[in-house]
Amino acid sequence: MNQQNKLTGRIDYGIILSLMILCIISLISIYSAQLTNEQYDANFVIKQAIWWVISSFAIVVVMQFDYEKLTKWAYYFYALGLAMLVFVLLFGSEIKGAKSWIEIPFLGSLQPSEIVKVIMIIVLAKVIMEHNKRYQIHTVGRDFVLLGKIIGIMIPPMILIMLQPDLGTTLVFIAVMVGMILISGITWKIIVPLYTSIAAIGVTAIWMVIYHQDWLLKLGFKSYQFDRITTWINPESDPQGGGYQVLRAMTAIGSGQVTGNGAGYNAIAIPENHNDFIFTVIGGDFGFVGASLLLILYFLLIYQIIRVALDVKIPFYSYICTGVVMMIMFHVLENVGMNIGLLPITGIPLPFISYGGSALLGNMMAVGLVLGIRFNYQKSMFTIKEQEFSE
Repeated sequence: MNQQNKLTGRIDYGIILSLMILCIISLISIYSAQLTNEQYDANFVIKQAIWWVISSFAIVVVMQFDYEKLTKWAYYFYALGLAMLVFVLLFGSEIKGAKSWIEIPFLGSLQPSEIVKVIMIIVLAKVIMEHNKRYQIHTVGRDFVLLGKIIGIMIPPMILIMLQPDLGTTLVFIAVMVGMILISGITWKIIVPLYTSIAAIGVTAIWMVIYHQDWLLKLGFKSYQFDRITTWINPESDPQGGGYQVLRAMTAIGSGQVTGNGAGYNAIAIPENHNDFIFTVIGGDFGFVGASLLLILYFLLIYQIIRVALDVKIPFYSYICTGVVMMIMFHVLENVGMNIGLLPITGIPLPFISYGGSALLGNMMAVGLVLGIRFNYQKSMFTIKEQEFSE
């Protein structure tokens, strides 16, 4: 009985409950999206349910990786991730202009970059941990070295993903890196000027796209490359072209008003509303109340992951939790933002809700890392003490 109590105490049921609720919301929303778009001949609900089962098994597998295995195999995972990205460039399937998928019999397409996101969180956590363990006293010079290590380890996978091309996934990698740099111990004397410069470059680029496209054309840019920014700023300028999707999305969300039209009654058909624009289905069916409850659920999930990071006394684990939080949070903010017209459309799915086995698998594996941290914490503390004693 005591052994069973010890086992159940190592399982974070709050996170598991959050995932179960997200699963229910996902399947209901995807079913509603199918009813709206009659051109969908595939049963996305059944396919997504199968991926939920597969991803649940993936969580159980990932939970078996304790501190020793993760730190020992991190660079092997990194090599495997790069190999998958190279493989997909050489032999992958091209969908909608991006060569990002590998065809798997009976399951459809798998996007390796979704799994590589999780790998990079592990690798960055190891890089930061090893550097801080070696240099326990921070100096500006040593912090620049750590910053160089972090950026250097991120460049190869980001280049391979940009070659697909996949801007959305690249932005997720950047978000994860930005968050992990913040908690890496690097001095604010470096972080503040660095992030301020990046923000200034971004604002300047948008300003030039809006007011001085002729300058950018002289530098070799093409006019079509500006469409995503211009239609984001003013979607009414091209209501039947680049602005069509976001205008329809905002209309669909607005149609739900406060309490929504009810499940399965989404009056406005939107392309890809089972995938990147699933939030329009939730807004239309369940209104402001339903959309708000979903965001609160995300907040609770992120809060529970942060609580795990604060509870454990192992920096490596805290770094991993930070990476997972940044990955989920960026997905939610970007997806919801582009659905309501606050951010440009980038093709980033709503985590755990949008249809797509690869994204679900990657997100579930990331949460599996967090569940594994709680599950293996005592064993990991013993392993670390043994390593310190041997040193």
